Amino acid sequence: MDFATTLLPSLLGFGTGLALIVAIGAQNAYILRLGIEGRTRTILPAVLICSVSDAVLIFAGILGIGLVVEQTPAALIVIRIVGAAFLLAYGVFATVRTFRPRALVANASPIPVSARVAVATIVALTWLNPHVYLDTLIFLGSVANQQGESARWWWGGGAITASFAWFFGLGFGARHLRPFFARPGSWRILDGFIAVVMLGLGVRMALGV
Repeated sequence: MDFATTLLPSLLGFGTGLALIVAIGAQNAYILRLGIEGRTRTILPAVLICSVSDAVLIFAGILGIGLVVEQTPAALIVIRIVGAAFLLAYGVFATVRTFRPRALVANASPIPVSARVAVATIVALTWLNPHVYLDTLIFLGSVANQQGESARWWWGGGAITASFAWFFGLGFGARHLRPFFARPGSWRILDGFIAVVMLGLGVRMALGV
């Protein structure tokens, strides 16, 4: 096994992918909230959707599908408009929650989220965000293809591993914050943070920034 064409590209892909994923965004904010609620049956499908979606898009970018998306800006415009509307609506709901916080008691969530709602929300936050396509299909895909014929797959594998590591770590690690969120004021802070993120991203997306 050649270090220069296997492990090194994998490590570089892991670092690049992690640098993009860790940035504060709608996905991370929502996964954080689900993780704090600590319900495995809602966290697991949510983090799987985020990770598998990234894997599909990164592989598609390596295969060259990113070039097709880049040449059809109308599709990204439609996604941007629908995504902006969704983010703004979710931001409004989060804002309302900041005025009606509840404590995290026992194993119950202050505002229970069913697995179906969690899945539908994370699918929308993932696939209605045009930046996801720009980051994965176009950016990560193009960088991977600069690594060479065989190394590009190792690089892409590293980026995908970063996605799985981050979302699973965030989703299942957030439960350690549960003692802090036993107080209503803590949920007000979290929902206020989520509202700012969602509304800010929604406005930026609507303006095409």
